[in-house]
This record gives sequence, C-alpha cells and structure tokens, in this order.
Amino acid sequence: MNVKPLNIADKKEDDNKLLKIALVLSIITILYNIAEGLISIFFGLSDETLALLGFGVDSFVEVISGMAILHLVLRMRYEKVLNRDSFERFALKITGFSFYLLTAGLIVGASLNIYFGSVPETTIPAVIISVISIATMYFLMTAKLKTGKKLKSDAIIADANCTKTCFYLSLILLSSALLYELFKVGYFDIAGSLGIAWFAFKEGREAFEKSKSGKLACSCED
Repeated sequence: MNVKPLNIADKKEDDNKLLKIALVLSIITILYNIAEGLISIFFGLSDETLALLGFGVDSFVEVISGMAILHLVLRMRYEKVLNRDSFERFALKITGFSFYLLTAGLIVGASLNIYFGSVPETTIPAVIISVISIATMYFLMTAKLKTGKKLKSDAIIADANCTKTCFYLSLILLSSALLYELFKVGYFDIAGSLGIAWFAFKEGREAFEKSKSGKLACSCED
C-alpha cells in the first residue's frame, strides 16, 4: 500500500529536477544569445560583414523568443501547460515582426552591397563565432530534447527542435565565412546573409502562426 505513493512522490521529485534543468537551459540560451549578439554585431560592423551582422541581430530576436520559453517553463513548475498564455503570444508576435524586419534589412543590405561592390575586410571573427555557436547550439539542442522526452513535454521538445534553426544558421555563417576567407569573393558573404534572411523569414512566419494557434509546436522538427 505504501509503494504507490512513494513512486508518485519520487516521480514528482524527478520532474522537479528536470524542470530545473529546463529552466537553467532556458537562461543559458538567453544569456548566450545576448553575448553572441553583441559580439557579432560589433565585428559585423567593424569588418563590414553583412552575414555576421545579420547573425548578430538574429541572436537578439532569439532573446525575445527565449523570454517566452523561460516564462513557459516557469509556468510548467506549477501547472500542466497545454497552450501558450497571453504573454507568450505577445512575445511571439514581437518575435515574428522583428524577424520580418531583419529579413527586409538583410535583403536591402545585400542589394546595396552588390550595387556598391562592398566586401568584408575579413571573416575570421565570423568563423570563430560560428564554430562556438555550432558547439553551443548542439549542446542546448540535445540537452533540451533529452529533458523534454523525459518530462514528456511537447513544449520543451518543440523548443529543442527550434534550437535546430540556430544550429543551421551557424552552419550557414561558417560556410559563407570560410568560402569568403578562402576565395575573397564578396558574393559568398552576400549569399550567407540571404541564407540567414530566408531562415529569419521562416522563423517570423512560424512565430506568427504559433501566436495565433497557441499550440506548443514547432514546424522545424525535421
């Protein structure tokens, strides 16, 4: 008779530990994106690297999205979360609008670079930042996925899947930065910035869709 209550208590304790891990992962995501955004924008402006600049702005938009995820995880500590609340919906709308602005800015920037023939001074900082980002995003992605599966939480699993987008963006930045550094062809930087613009557009569209439906899902689960 005493076994069942003990198991329930143990499970609740395990879930609380997992939720603490999810909370820490959310905070790490926010703090890392702030640092990454500041450094990327600084070097993007200094070296006239449009892809790195766009990557940095994207990091700050991810901070807004990260705040919504943090809020959601905090709610999960007190109740079973099935839908997003008003704060999360509002944050998603701001995120979506910001991503659309970033998309437009990168397209305009790429067009101006083509017209004026502007090229980066160097893309070495972009290479270093993207390598660090790839390692960090891979860690966060796998840790969130593992935690989400143990908790059987669609919200945390969706967050892990969305972290894949940041991982892919880092790969795009690394590819364009390496190609430019090897061949010194400005179009590689432009291509990288347009690749980031495409992902930003998709993220913006997804953010608006999630804000309307309120479902704890992410379309980037492939």
